[in-house]
Amino acid sequence: MAVRQKTNVSPTRVTEAKAILKYARISQSKVEIVLSLIRNKKINLALAILSNTHKAASTLLSKLLKSAIANAENNYAMDTSNLIIARAFTGAGPTMKRIMPRGKGRAYRIRKRTSHITLVVKEA
Repeated sequence: MAVRQKTNVSPTRVTEAKAILKYARISQSKVEIVLSLIRNKKINLALAILSNTHKAASTLLSKLLKSAIANAENNYAMDTSNLIIARAFTGAGPTMKRIMPRGKGRAYRIRKRTSHITLVVKEA
């Protein structure tokens, strides 16, 4: 039998913090438009872009970015002055299906889409 030797591995410092918003009541494609504006930007610039963008997703992303910054500062003791957005992506959540009455007794389906949004910040 092989004997394993213990190695003194020092705990690595976490350099990323993330925040996840699940079941956001906005479609994935609408969020992706605003996410493309803030990817790989410094957080101060990203917050300024989000505050001046007139899209529904910008308020959600602004709150999510502030949450990711707070996670980085409080949970991982990162310096917030040099944080950048490392990864920002969205995925489709469950779709709520509703029915809209139409003419001649027909019913059209309405899809109320949701999305899951993830923001990851890291130290530059």
